[in-house]
Parts: sequence; C-alpha cells; structure tokens
Amino acid sequence: MGALIAAVAGLVFGLGLIVSGMVNPAKVLGFLDLAGAWDPSLALVMAGAIAVGLPAFLLARRRRESLLGLPMHLPTDSRIDRRLVIGSLLFGIGWGLAGLCPGPAVVVLGLGNLKAVAFFVAMLAGMGVFELLERRQV
Repeated sequence: MGALIAAVAGLVFGLGLIVSGMVNPAKVLGFLDLAGAWDPSLALVMAGAIAVGLPAFLLARRRRESLLGLPMHLPTDSRIDRRLVIGSLLFGIGWGLAGLCPGPAVVVLGLGNLKAVAFFVAMLAGMGVFELLERRQV
C-alpha cells in the first residue's frame, strides 16, 4: 500500500511540475535572471508549495509514524556548516546552468528530452562522487 501511495504522490508531484512550468528550462532560467527579463511566476509556485507543505511538516514533526504507520525520517540537524553551503552552491550552479533541478529532471527524462538525459547522468555522477567522498571520511 505504501508503494502505491508513493507512486500516486510522485505522479501528482510530476504533474504539478509540468503544470507549473518547472520542467521548462527556459522558464526556470527566466526566473533566475534577476538582472534581465525576470519571470516571477515560479516565485508564486514556490510560495504555493511552501503554503501547502509547511503545515504538513509542522504536523509531521510531532509524529513518530506516518498516516500509513511507516516510521517518520525527518532531518534533525539544523546547523549551517561548510558542507551545506558548498552543496547549496553546487546545486544552484547546476540549476542555473541547466535550468533543471533533480525533481523536474526526472520528469523531463520521462518525456525523453536529451538535455535531461545529460543532466541526469551528471547528477548521478555527482551523487556517486559524494558517496565516495563520504566513505573516505568514515
């Protein structure tokens, strides 16, 4: 049952990304172009997502189990350290270069876009490098 609900949630999320324009790299780059022809429409999408997600996360913080009885795995560390800042910078650079971030990249990959294939391969390579570096530190 959990897998079915996860699949439906993923489908709804993907459809939301398509409807909002988050899977269109040109629209995303227009949003990121603060000095040029800035497109503020994705700010409204993000504000809407925060308005929907914030109450759910506030409720989830008080629970040990999900509504399906599965354990809750929410982050507990709130420190802003060097690793977080560097990771955020790399994420932002990738987002700015490609006009895609991981969620929309998966959706666009499903649509057969070749640019998304290249982005997805690079994203997986970055995840692999991260895992290798993490194992070296342990």
